[in-house]
Amino acid sequence: MNQIEQFSYDNKSVRNFALATAFWGVIGMSVGLWAALQLVFPSLNFATAEVTFGRIRPLHTNAVIFAFVGNGIFMGVYYSLQRLLKARMYSDLLSKIHFWGWQSIIVAAAITLPLGLTSSHEYAELLLPIDVLIALIWIVFGINMFGTILKRRENHLYVAIWFYIATWVTVTVLHIGNNLVIPITFWESYPVFAGVQDALVQWWYGHNAVAFFLTTPYLGLMYYYLPKAANRPVFSYRLSIIHFWALIFIYIWAGPHHLLFTSLPDWAQSLGTVFSIMLIAPSWGGMLNGLLTLRGAWDRVRTDPILKFMVVAITAYGMATFEGPMLSIKSVNAISHFTDWTIGHVHIGTLGWNGMLTFGVLYWLIPRIYDTKLYSVKLANTHFWIATLGTLFYAVPLYFAGWTQHFMWKDFVPEGYLLYGNFLETVTAILPMYYMRAVGGTIYLLGVFVMIYNLRKTIVSGKLIENEAAEAPALVKYVAHKGEHWHRRIERKPIMLLFFSTIAILIGGLVEFFPMVLVDENVPKIASVQPYTPLELQGRDLYIREGCVGCHSQMVRPFRWEVERYDIQGDAGYSKSGEFIYDRPFLWGSKRTGPDLHRVGGKYDDSWHYLHMKDPTSTSPGSIMPPYPWMYENDLDVSSLPAKIRVLQMLNTPYPEGYDEVALQDLRKQAAGIAEGLKEPSGNMEDLENKEIIALIAYLQRLGTDIRPK
Repeated sequence: MNQIEQFSYDNKSVRNFALATAFWGVIGMSVGLWAALQLVFPSLNFATAEVTFGRIRPLHTNAVIFAFVGNGIFMGVYYSLQRLLKARMYSDLLSKIHFWGWQSIIVAAAITLPLGLTSSHEYAELLLPIDVLIALIWIVFGINMFGTILKRRENHLYVAIWFYIATWVTVTVLHIGNNLVIPITFWESYPVFAGVQDALVQWWYGHNAVAFFLTTPYLGLMYYYLPKAANRPVFSYRLSIIHFWALIFIYIWAGPHHLLFTSLPDWAQSLGTVFSIMLIAPSWGGMLNGLLTLRGAWDRVRTDPILKFMVVAITAYGMATFEGPMLSIKSVNAISHFTDWTIGHVHIGTLGWNGMLTFGVLYWLIPRIYDTKLYSVKLANTHFWIATLGTLFYAVPLYFAGWTQHFMWKDFVPEGYLLYGNFLETVTAILPMYYMRAVGGTIYLLGVFVMIYNLRKTIVSGKLIENEAAEAPALVKYVAHKGEHWHRRIERKPIMLLFFSTIAILIGGLVEFFPMVLVDENVPKIASVQPYTPLELQGRDLYIREGCVGCHSQMVRPFRWEVERYDIQGDAGYSKSGEFIYDRPFLWGSKRTGPDLHRVGGKYDDSWHYLHMKDPTSTSPGSIMPPYPWMYENDLDVSSLPAKIRVLQMLNTPYPEGYDEVALQDLRKQAAGIAEGLKEPSGNMEDLENKEIIALIAYLQRLGTDIRPK
């Protein structure tokens, strides 16, 4: 007979992550609502640098993904892992370091992003020092998780743990791969890859950050908390095996579907499309496995708010994972890309899948660790309906907005001209949908406040069981028997599971990545494309600082309506991969709230840009773009310019030897020339040549001009 061992579970760390989940959820969603309101009430930008849309949008996405969902993951993992393994977390100290380290990362993001300190890589905007801290804390989490697995009292590793392991190793690989940079100063750095290569690496990371941070760990939570809440076993363990291995192998290939019809080579786009469509099978296998787990428990779903949250979450997961592959089909992607359809799709996943499952887990978990009952089932049911309605009111208008945008962008009159030649007409047409989106976000956020009130009353009525007593037989080495299923061996060996998971997620990334790096023909050079001048380089960094990429793309796709709209001179056409070889980071964007800017150089004179940035409505009546008055007041900071030139030379940008010593002279000369032509619109503004606006104008006037005949 096995010896029974006494031990305890650590609920304090679970409690900490749960409270952080609720707190950062309110913050992240409030910032998102603010950003949504800025699109219909531009005055809410307050003409203040730190709170303009371009700066708070990445703050919103990072807060919701890494603060709300991130803490939700750790909450769910720390509770379930201990009970699945019959062991306390490996180290209480590591748990504390993990918790406080992660919160410090969130605070650092909340400070730096509004200050315009950003890498401009979507979902990876944080700077190198913070990225290093993320890596260290993630390693702490990994040591704590694997240490717990190795000291377990349960031989068998349940399916939820497979997803936790795959999440940890894949996020590690993604984080390192997407942050290969060379530092310039403490806060500044340039990515190793440029242009189309940088785009491929970014969306290999970006898509799989969605896959392995917003999906796989939540599937692990689904496999643990749904059967617990329903008091039913998982429908099919065999299906969960297929779901896991197929999902982690296929998902990693799908990143290029974010770059369809761009300058990415066709073979990479096709791979992304094929594997994205294949994703339907494992994704829906997991969804059906979750819903069928509720067989025999559907009567409870009518009355149990926890199960309601989980059912809607899994349904939203199924909707999002069907729509994603459909959006990867080129004919559909031609409609959706750069429109608000994509934003609606993403929020079905975040509000529906991540949000609703997190709420369900919180309602299930908090009463248990506080040894009490949920304060109000009625309030939880009310929250469910509020959250469901909020999700619908948020997402559905964005689908209509996306379709409206596409068909207005491509609409021609019989004479062959664009019907809506002024891009602003397509912006004002969708403002009612933006109003409805803001209403939906408000409703959803109100539901979160209802939940916080309910959980607070629940907490007050109980007492936290910091160290929950438990007992289990000591681990006895398992002896395999003849005829045993092959997967049982892997389920008992965490290192083997880690190894095969790593192999599965590396294959797709390497197949897509190495040809782009090693085969020069994949990025053909264009002789007329030259590096940015020092002033243009500084202007580009200002463009990045202000988050302009959040509203403006820089990629004219090979469609008649795009070439007609954006190729002003009629001699450049769609964007070519060779035009971006000096772009670090790439700035193709993923959304057009405003027009594409890749061919904007020379379309307007300098005075137009000067007036437009100061007051967009003066040149574009009805514009929802915020003004940038601080760029007319701030002196251009050129202190790091020589270091930038040296780093770019290390990355094979063909600046002449010793150019770092004379770059500032070239910058002053070009700035003086632009300032001279702006005397009249500036009212003979003193010291104009040293202001930030001059550098930004220089950069905008350069865009797309390299391949036009002189």
